[in-house]
Order: sequence, then C-alpha cells, then structure tokens
Amino acid sequence: MAAFENDLLALLPRLRRFARTLVRDAADADDLCQVALEKALLARASWQPGTRMDSWMYRIMRNSWIDTTRSRTRSARTFVDAEAGLAVGADGGAEARVALGEVDAAMQALPDEQREAVALVLVEGLAYKEAAEILDIPMGTLTSRLVRGRQALMARLGEAA
Repeated sequence: MAAFENDLLALLPRLRRFARTLVRDAADADDLCQVALEKALLARASWQPGTRMDSWMYRIMRNSWIDTTRSRTRSARTFVDAEAGLAVGADGGAEARVALGEVDAAMQALPDEQREAVALVLVEGLAYKEAAEILDIPMGTLTSRLVRGRQALMARLGEAA
C-alpha cells in the first residue's frame, strides 16, 4: 500500500498539469486533482500493479472532469484571465514568460477534444494507443484530433511571432 501511495504522490505534478489543461482555472484544477486522488485512493483495489498508473489516473481525472462539467450550468464556468499564463515559468525571464503565455493561450483556444489529445501526447508524452484508451476514442480519431490541434497551434503561434 505504501508503494501505491508513493507512486501516486510522484505523479502529482503531472496530474496537476493535466488538470490545468482540462479545467483552464488553477483553483478548479486543484479541486479536480483532489477529486481524482480521492477516487483513486478509494478504488486502489481496482488498480493492477504492473500497469501504468499515470494512464489509470488520467482516465480517472478525465472522467471526473466530465462529471463535473455535466453538473455545472454553462453560466457557472470559470475561465482564467489572459494574463494568468504570463506568470508561468517565472525563472525563465520575461521572454520565456511571454512565450509560455502565448503557448498557454494557444492551448486554451483549442476545442476541448483537441486540447486533451495534444496535452496527453505532446505534453505528457503518452503513446497514441494509451492516449486513445484514456480518451476512449479510436486511434484514427486521436490522430485526426492531434493533426488539427497541431495545425491550430502552429497557426496561432505563427501569428504571435
């Protein structure tokens, strides 16, 4: 059991980053992380040792996010201010903060389906097969979402340059 909890703790930075990608608001992302961790701890018996815990946790988090968004009304959504992304990467200097802010803004402009695919494959480094399983979509659908997401990011970031 200690190994399970240690592995879960080691995943926390990646889970927070993925939650931030899904939710777009830092406080709501932390709430989503907490919900996903609670569900994982309650369902620890269903996790199979030897399998990838990160994929299991991404699926729990994504399903929790879907449940949360379904329960909210459209008017209750919270979006991050445009300037919030500029504070990311404060150690990199002003130019790095601006670049990260532009990337964050471009990511947030993507439709949810494309943003999820890009986050799992390009940011988290998951294999296409794993990402497709987490998103519960066919591999071809994932591939087309990635292509469209990459194109949209390149177009938007090209405009920012």
